[in-house]
Amino acid sequence: MPEYVVEQFFSNAPDRNTVRMRVVNRFSEEPPGRGSDSLASRFTYYVEELSCGRRVYLRRPANLHNGFDFVVHVEGANFNRLGGRAKSNPAHDDIIADLREKKAENPMMYRKLFRLLEQVYNCKDVDLEQANELTFNSGYPCDLIVATVKWLFIEQDIRYWNYSGRDMFWRGIKNI
Repeated sequence: MPEYVVEQFFSNAPDRNTVRMRVVNRFSEEPPGRGSDSLASRFTYYVEELSCGRRVYLRRPANLHNGFDFVVHVEGANFNRLGGRAKSNPAHDDIIADLREKKAENPMMYRKLFRLLEQVYNCKDVDLEQANELTFNSGYPCDLIVATVKWLFIEQDIRYWNYSGRDMFWRGIKNI
C-alpha cells in the first residue's frame, strides 16, 4: 500500500473551504487504480504526531469508496470500548463518550478542553501541547482527542460538502 506522508503540521486555518480544498487537492495527486482488490490504489497519510509518538493517519479510500472520503485512525489506539476486536478508527460516538467521561470527572478542566475543540471547530490552529497540559484519569489523552476531532471535522466537511459538514458532529460535542 503506497504511503503519502503529509507534513506533520497541517493547518486547520483559515476556513472550512480552504482546509477541505487543501486536503482534496492533495488527494487529487494520487495515481489512479487499475481495478478492484489488489489493483485498486490505496493510500495512508500520516497527518499528526501525538506527544506519545503515535500518529493520526488517514486511510483512503474509505470502505464505501465515496469520492474523496477517508477514514481517520490513530496508531496503537483502541476505540472499541465494548471489548472484542480492537479498532483504531474512532466513531463520533466514541469521542462523545470520552468527552462525557472527562466532563463528569472534572468539569472545570473539561471547559478548557472544550475551548480547544471550539477553536478547532472554528478553523483555528491549536497547539497540541496545550491539550497535553490537560490530564484526566478517564479516556484518551487530550492531544489525541483534539487531533482526531480536527480530522473528523475535515472528513465531515468533505463527505457532506453541500450540507452541514462538521456542524452535526459539533452539535453532538456542544450538547455533552
